[in-house]
Amino acid sequence: MHIHILGICGTFMGGVALLARALGHEVSGSDANVYPPMSTQLEAAGIQLREGYDPAHLMPAPDCVVVGNALSRGNPAVEYMLDAGLPYTSGPQWLAEQVLQEKWVLAVAGTHGKTSTASLLAWILEYAGMEPGFLIGGVPLNFGLSARIGGTPFFVVEADEYDTAFFDKRSKFVHYHPRTLVMNNLEFDHADIFDDLAMIQRQFHHLVRTVPGSGLIIAPEGEQAMDEVLEMGCWTPLERFSADTTAYWGARPITPDGSRFTLLCDGEPVGEVAWELTGRHSISNALAAIAAARHVGVTPAVSIEALAEFRNVKRRMELRGEVDGVQVYDDFAHHPTAIETTLGGLRAQVGEARIFAVLEPRSNTMRMGVHAGQLPASLAAADRVLVYSPESLDWNAAAVFAPLGNTARVFGGVEEIIQTLVAEVAPGDRVLIMSNGGFEQIHQRLLDALSSRN
Repeated sequence: MHIHILGICGTFMGGVALLARALGHEVSGSDANVYPPMSTQLEAAGIQLREGYDPAHLMPAPDCVVVGNALSRGNPAVEYMLDAGLPYTSGPQWLAEQVLQEKWVLAVAGTHGKTSTASLLAWILEYAGMEPGFLIGGVPLNFGLSARIGGTPFFVVEADEYDTAFFDKRSKFVHYHPRTLVMNNLEFDHADIFDDLAMIQRQFHHLVRTVPGSGLIIAPEGEQAMDEVLEMGCWTPLERFSADTTAYWGARPITPDGSRFTLLCDGEPVGEVAWELTGRHSISNALAAIAAARHVGVTPAVSIEALAEFRNVKRRMELRGEVDGVQVYDDFAHHPTAIETTLGGLRAQVGEARIFAVLEPRSNTMRMGVHAGQLPASLAAADRVLVYSPESLDWNAAAVFAPLGNTARVFGGVEEIIQTLVAEVAPGDRVLIMSNGGFEQIHQRLLDALSSRN
């Protein structure tokens, strides 16, 4: 069967493409922006990529068109597909029908930490010899790819609350029917499709309704928005976690940066975790993954061993390079809470070393300015803040970041940011670049510029 995927270079749709190829299908795809890391792994899998949405990409007609949620009416490929009467479906629906049937699905949902927690969970199962399948919205470095079929009934999926497709406005995750469900946290996000937090909570309630009574739901302790979801109805056993000592799954930090902590289960210590990750948010992610893994038979002791060998996801505090003592990190953070926790983890790790935070407000919610008022406080741990403000931004970045005074500076071009960093950074400094897009390859361009400044 020939499957053509519209929006193939998105993290989710790229994973769908890899799974379809692994099942033996001929796979091709189109996207407006073809860039690594997704384009690289797709091409390595023998998948033909085409730039743009020319209707000619659908000639001759594929057997099925899988439509990404970034595509809408008016797109030339979509209009041709509808006019020609081509068979089509959404990515989540295809995944549910072609991959997840008869699988034990372990789904990871929440506003923050989905990719990291799903990667942790997949790696724990892999380390335990369970050979899971997975589809993750990033590239876990332990695996080197974002999706695979796996060799057992266990399948880990990053369960996104974003809408499914232009013809299906339900959240993606309602298609997955998990037996093990992790819900990390819940805040208002995706203002382009949700009017308020209550709308998102309703979608999470629909997700909770799909988990069988013989399954397990793993949720944070003391998060009001998530508690309100569970109060709408819960028909499944529930285990709570918290990065302290109060929940069923808890932790007692050994080091301030979170790189070592004692794992607690029902108040009792069950082992000591020593790993590469830092920050309270990382501890929470680990606890959720350990709880989910135990539900399918992996002991906490084995999970602790797995965490010691876990390598983080690409674009999650990924060290892209070091030049003359200046370390350049890439992170996907694009919500004030994620920005604050990411910076907090780095600050705990580096102590008094200078941190240069570089932010591209790229997500739809960021461009709309929904969280603009929260951004200055979220960046308070940085010594310098450099903000990219393209003309398409719907709010005045200079005014928003004025409370940070001389600490923050707004730029209209990426090259200006690079030249400013080259002029100011010194050995021992950290540059943390935060964006959920390619950011005009600023990471490598900065490293190149630092290499040539001497």
